[in-house]
Amino acid sequence: MKGGDEEVATPAGPPQPLDWKFSQVFGERIAGEEIQEVDIISAIEFDKTGDHLATGDRGGRVVLFERTDAKDHGLSRRDLERTDYPISRHPEFRYKTEFQSHEPEFDYLKSLEIEEKINKIRWCQTANSALFLLSTNDKTIKFWKVQEKKIKKISKIIADPSKAVGNGNVASSSNSNSPKPFPTNGVSPDRSCNHLGNDISFPPGGLPSLCLPVVVTSQETNLVARCRRVYGHAHDYHINSISNNSDGETFISADDLRINLWNLEISNQSFNIVDLKPANMEDLTEVITSAEFHPAHCNMLAYSSSKGSIRLIDLRQSALCDSHAKLFEESEAPGSRSFFTEIIASISDIKFAKDGRYILSRDYMTLKLWDINMDSGPVATFQVHEYLRPKLCDLYENDSIFDKFECCLSGDGLRVATGSYSNLFRVFGCAPGSTEATTLEATKNPMRRQVQTPSRPSRSLNSITRVVRQAETLGVDANGNSLDFTTKLLHLAWHPTENLIACVAANSLYMYYA
Repeated sequence: MKGGDEEVATPAGPPQPLDWKFSQVFGERIAGEEIQEVDIISAIEFDKTGDHLATGDRGGRVVLFERTDAKDHGLSRRDLERTDYPISRHPEFRYKTEFQSHEPEFDYLKSLEIEEKINKIRWCQTANSALFLLSTNDKTIKFWKVQEKKIKKISKIIADPSKAVGNGNVASSSNSNSPKPFPTNGVSPDRSCNHLGNDISFPPGGLPSLCLPVVVTSQETNLVARCRRVYGHAHDYHINSISNNSDGETFISADDLRINLWNLEISNQSFNIVDLKPANMEDLTEVITSAEFHPAHCNMLAYSSSKGSIRLIDLRQSALCDSHAKLFEESEAPGSRSFFTEIIASISDIKFAKDGRYILSRDYMTLKLWDINMDSGPVATFQVHEYLRPKLCDLYENDSIFDKFECCLSGDGLRVATGSYSNLFRVFGCAPGSTEATTLEATKNPMRRQVQTPSRPSRSLNSITRVVRQAETLGVDANGNSLDFTTKLLHLAWHPTENLIACVAANSLYMYYA
């Protein structure tokens, strides 16, 4: 107490580790079932509200899911807060629609096949209850509009039978024995009544009433996906990233050597803002691996490289942003360099925190959290699967060392997550003092492979190390569980406002909540 009346606020400790539970699964694989290559999911993304989720697969399809548990109650948030009982239902999503975004193509000039696989999906701002999103394969970006439209049906209205065309009187007059007058042109008058040209004729006795088709709009609705624009022929190399700008009007696309700036309304023109291609390709030392706009400042964006560095650039400085505003990279520890140093240092994914203060990066072995105001080194480093380090040679031989894992942050910025092998993914607490390091498996029992002795995240800026029990063999993790390097969890996404993670295991989509 202070002065007898005021309480002294004690500093709150780090948040408690979350207790993750299985929510639901779409496309669950039956034991022994063979997975088709085109069904493997290759991209995943929540929209800004978290009410919609999009996935893209290697077959060029985009599948949309929508949240249902918030709608089922039919009450406003204020009414729910007034209720006497807590609503403890876990988040639920349902299948909404799907459409074919990309088709396989062939570049005849370069004799190159362009596969239909969806590399990235990004949601755009909604308008008039319609959903908008960008999807891209290796070469072409498409802008899609998904909207509910009322189904139009055809109904028939029968005319008055008394007004039938070609009635009995006309037919009976053709059977009379009276002489038939012929006009000067030689055409019979009954032919002029019963035959309209050479193709249309009325049967004896005339026609019944005409049925006139009328289009009627029903109350039933159908989801229709329409491609609004196609942004193509702007990248010589494979597109690895697309990112929306906070201005709602522009977006960037990045390949190995260039980053282009687009306007959503203009599909035949883009501006090249980053170009790393040297005059002589033999002088090439690094490539772009990921790029993303700042969530709040429309003039700032970051991109990562295969050398393990992140560059923050400001579009206000110059039209061509080859010179960066800030460079984030970690200095190499003396004597630690090996043949694999540059390979495992390559950053496969970067994400801005919701407030734009921090950048999360994923390389092969670690997650790193960077403060954009401090470029001396990461503020935290999390070892994802340190027990694989002694076996990097074997991982190199089977090409696993080139796997590109994605990463994500929680909406409150207190936790980060990324995937690993055997369909495992890890959640780390990044609040000061947090020791949370949870291992989950993409199954209906996510805690089955839980690590019993999680290691503390390091906060040192120079020599970042962590004590992790190393596996004796390549196929065993730190807890002695066998590892399967053919099953890898590369793609995952965190709900923007809740502790809900959606992750991909081959062709299956798993969701977990806490």
